[in-house]
Amino acid sequence: MKKIEAIIRKTKFEEVRKTLHEADIEFLSWWEVKGQGTAKQGLFFRGIAYDVNTIARVYISFVVRDVNVEKSVNAILKSAYTGESGDGRIFISSVEQSVRIRTGDRGDESLYNKA
Repeated sequence: MKKIEAIIRKTKFEEVRKTLHEADIEFLSWWEVKGQGTAKQGLFFRGIAYDVNTIARVYISFVVRDVNVEKSVNAILKSAYTGESGDGRIFISSVEQSVRIRTGDRGDESLYNKA
């Protein structure tokens, strides 16, 4: 099992969610977050300086069976891509164990997505 975490543009979230659903990834969690990249810029409006270095992002997290990793990553790559700096990142890590609380199912059987 693998945990996939992605940080994407807030404007691309609905498209990413739809594409993941089409790839049979139906269970995921997300949070609206702010981040800061390497680009440094400022904005002056009517004599007031505004910090525009923090960028609204969405952090997505879900766990899949090993056979679903590539299609999940490809779905995110396809739908989150703009070609501009700041498209985001995808992180993949191993999950040792998973347990569904309601049934006590463990391992792959505890996950929602089909093999």
